[in-house]
Amino acid sequence: MALTDPVGFDSPAALSEALREQDYIADQDLATVVHLATALDRPLLLEGPAGVGKTELAKALAAAGGRRLIRLQCYEGLDDNRVLYEWDYAKQLLHVQMLRDRMSDVHEIAEGLYTEEFLSVRPLLEAVLSEQPVVLLIDEVDRTEEAMEALLLEVLAERQITIPEIGTFVARTVPWVVLTSNDTRELSAALKRRCLHYHLDFPTPQREREIVGVRAPHVEPSVVADVVELARTLRELPLRKSPSISEVIDGARAAAILGRDVSQPLLLSALVKFTSDRDIALRHLTEPITVTTEKERVTVAARPANTTTAVFRGRGGRQ
Repeated sequence: MALTDPVGFDSPAALSEALREQDYIADQDLATVVHLATALDRPLLLEGPAGVGKTELAKALAAAGGRRLIRLQCYEGLDDNRVLYEWDYAKQLLHVQMLRDRMSDVHEIAEGLYTEEFLSVRPLLEAVLSEQPVVLLIDEVDRTEEAMEALLLEVLAERQITIPEIGTFVARTVPWVVLTSNDTRELSAALKRRCLHYHLDFPTPQREREIVGVRAPHVEPSVVADVVELARTLRELPLRKSPSISEVIDGARAAAILGRDVSQPLLLSALVKFTSDRDIALRHLTEPITVTTEKERVTVAARPANTTTAVFRGRGGRQ
């Protein structure tokens, strides 16, 4: 992706339009919070279920602002060597071997080993050292242990990193910082206090149809509506993983390839990724429903035509 000159945003509306140009649809509340984060130079913490577009927002913000994206992908067991920096021991050893015969002062050799030349820069230090403004994405911060949050605080609060052997590096430009969390654990109050906070949930049906329409413009609106309806019903089931927005986009594209037929069970391969979830979905979407009235009890093979079950079972044939 080619970068443009870094830009700011005069208003939430301007930010929303810039994000839309990157095919990211943000509602007014989200655009306002992101605008505040950029205007106030405050980190933005996005919490919410997986698949609602938190990571994509950071990517779109970087592109819209003409900034390079630096991403720290968090995971259990992540340590400071992968977050801040580590010393290149192989390079240091080679340096010692080269100087061994030319220098007799061990202390002088040792002092020369701990300079920027021997630093292996990791994402947080990379963001601080960058000459150009960047977007720093700290993705899925809830996957790390709580102790890791302490390492982030100096960067989030002071925009600096201290390396004991060298000194303190202060950010050369102010990065836009976006943290994401899938709510797998509660984040510390100290971390939250340093951030603006926004809970990002799945969009409304209308908004989701708009998002899918922008990302899959060749798919007919009626097919997009059917796939969105199906995905929203799947999200109400007790699945291991609910369909993400990106998976709904894939589902709409798959439906177009399948001849606009959203009734095929194969479409679930784009929306449901665990065998147990597929079994639950198939049972729910195809099970008979018994309807009782004052006059009679009848077994209905599918739900009424305005429900997702009908969409899955036969709406592709427009019954």
